[in-house]
Amino acid sequence: MKFMLELRDLCFSVPGDGKRIDILNHIDLTVPDGKLVVITGPNGSGKSTLARVIMGIEPATSGEIWLDGERIDGLNVTERARRGISYGFQQPPRFKGMKVSDLLECAAGKQISREDACHYLAQVGLCSQEYIDRDVDASLSGGELKRIEIATILARNAELMIFDEPEAGIDLWSFGRLTETFQQIHRRGTASMIIISHQERIIRLADEVVLISGGRVTGHGPASELLEQIESAGQSGGCADCL
Repeated sequence: MKFMLELRDLCFSVPGDGKRIDILNHIDLTVPDGKLVVITGPNGSGKSTLARVIMGIEPATSGEIWLDGERIDGLNVTERARRGISYGFQQPPRFKGMKVSDLLECAAGKQISREDACHYLAQVGLCSQEYIDRDVDASLSGGELKRIEIATILARNAELMIFDEPEAGIDLWSFGRLTETFQQIHRRGTASMIIISHQERIIRLADEVVLISGGRVTGHGPASELLEQIESAGQSGGCADCL
């Protein structure tokens, strides 16, 4: 099986009170090509940090990151984006004065037709004629902004898509539409996906689930098996907020 992403003995620490504080501890992880992997675990366990380290927003303290057989931990975030990695923020940025159509074109890295821009919006459940000329500003709700961000990732045609808690700050209807979008992307099989999430509905979409606690991988396997472990940990007080 081809592995799109491989993390080897990955560590990340920060300075604090005269010593280093370990956030990620010797993470070994593989993401097979074309698979959807959900990373879950308690708040503060290092999930979002791991996503930022993979993207290059934070530099790893030690260890290796390999993408399609190429070591990339020495590359910055821009260089990793050029190699096909995209990142969806927990709280997507707003751009006052920039229209949705312009943002999609920036994401694509080239001029795109209005028809193509509308197609990307339609894929995330937005009425293209209503949103194509909207500004990416405070007039958009959290759910609208989140779906526009996913549309930019589709326009980017990324090979590895990383989403950090995409359910954060959105309404129930938008959440349902997001899960449908993730299913559609996954069914196409053109990209590998990593989703950081606590939500059982998203966890059940996964080919593989990775459980992180205390900066370490404490479980890795099919959703059906890991959900039992997560629920058991929650009942014992070890991972009460995973779901």
